[in-house]
Amino acid sequence: MLDKAFEALQTLDWGAELKPLEPIDAAIVASHADPAVQKDLESRLVATLKSDAPRDAKDYACRKLMIVGTAAAVPTLAEFLPQEKHSHMARFALERIPATEAATALRDALAKVNGKLKVGVITSIGARHDAASVPALSSLLADTDESIVRAAATALGDIATAEAAKALADLKPAGAAATDARLACAEALLAAGNKAEALAIYKSFAAGDQPKHIKLAGTRGMLAVAGKKD
Repeated sequence: MLDKAFEALQTLDWGAELKPLEPIDAAIVASHADPAVQKDLESRLVATLKSDAPRDAKDYACRKLMIVGTAAAVPTLAEFLPQEKHSHMARFALERIPATEAATALRDALAKVNGKLKVGVITSIGARHDAASVPALSSLLADTDESIVRAAATALGDIATAEAAKALADLKPAGAAATDARLACAEALLAAGNKAEALAIYKSFAAGDQPKHIKLAGTRGMLAVAGKKD
């Protein structure tokens, strides 16, 4: 049944009946505690990506690799990142594959993509909370494309390390995305017990020529660091 399901996958059209693919879905669910079965499914899905199967089939394969994908699937998925048709689903798979190779692939792709594809890759890096990507994202804060700058700032806020917060503090002028990202960093640092670093961020917002709502956020943050309620 599984062989026939993968044969059906080769001609998948989302407008058609999906019942022939149910054995694949069932096998993936059942493979949770069986690494050997997961490996077999992964290799079959990667083979689909490498084949002449239509876009819908490859999108399906990427969706399933979010579940059973490992480092073995990364090189094939990485090849899709610069491709307009497949980048979106490939990066979603790479977001969820826990292997460090997946994070490296996304980071390496930054030099290979532009425009909305780069924004997408940046967003996926942020979703992985990949601290190793802070230097690469920090360099993008000087990009001439405002959408890339906003995406990089947001991703740094998602990563929320002290290094990410420093990169955001150095951004001049700081837009709304950078402000929100720095506040996100402060919240994460405080939650992790890094009170001094969180307090420094909150103080920078509570003082100086800041909009009222930003000052209020800074003040509330300082109270939170002190263990007080506003």
